[in-house]
Amino acid sequence: MSGHPPVIVYPPSANGTRRVTVRGRIVGLARGRGDVAAFLREAGFAEGVEEIDLDRSESVEWRGGDLDTWR
Repeated sequence: MSGHPPVIVYPPSANGTRRVTVRGRIVGLARGRGDVAAFLREAGFAEGVEEIDLDRSESVEWRGGDLDTWR
């Protein structure tokens, strides 16, 4: 896992969901950026922060598209 951010958002599936892993463990399927932010909060990222900047976070690797790609 060395060299990769701790959070990986995988390419969209046919139904528009994206698998999200934190430190190699699947934490859920996201249907939008709000779901990804919620998974990060649950995993202890950005504690006490109301909004997580997913676009600039060095903790997140977006595969198969950016945070606006869901299909």
